[in-house]
Amino acid sequence: MLCHKVFRQRWVLGVIFICSLLYFLATTFSKRSDLVLEEYASKKTLRQAFEWNPLPDSPQNDSQTRFCRNSEQGKSLIVDDKGYVCRREDILPNRCCDVKHGLVTRFVCESCAPNGCCSIYEHCVSCCLQPDKQPLLQRILKEGLDETFQVFAAEVKDQFELCLAKCRTSSRSVQHENSYRHPKVKYCYGDKPPDLQVVTS
Repeated sequence: MLCHKVFRQRWVLGVIFICSLLYFLATTFSKRSDLVLEEYASKKTLRQAFEWNPLPDSPQNDSQTRFCRNSEQGKSLIVDDKGYVCRREDILPNRCCDVKHGLVTRFVCESCAPNGCCSIYEHCVSCCLQPDKQPLLQRILKEGLDETFQVFAAEVKDQFELCLAKCRTSSRSVQHENSYRHPKVKYCYGDKPPDLQVVTS
């Protein structure tokens, strides 16, 4: 009787151990699967960022017919999602720059240095929208040079949103957390930040 009782206790303990082990393995596998799915979803989002249609050639009537997204926050200048830079007063009701206006230009890089850093935010976005910048942007996404930027990059849908995010001021354009690396060239779409400036006391 005693042996039978001991055997039954050991059997119950064995069942409990096996159930606990199975629960542990199932939980671990589930968490690992979730991590793999999250990583895949993140990579898929980044890949989708470069699965966009080419920017339209934008004939003049295109500005009249389609709705544009634009940079919105500029006090005097605006850049739309076709790469046109214009004054606020030259924005059409559909939020596109009026390409019929003589001062409206496309893919503006005039305030940008060779390293892809610009003194004017709208120029940075416009220059970044050039089709030949896609390989550079793709490399930046792949290498993950800026963690702050990666947060934005995970949400972007196309090159325009990517350029808006990349040109925003980030930790790569400041030094000592409270001053710009370069006093004028603050907005960068490239992978090389402005040179550090000598701090004078």
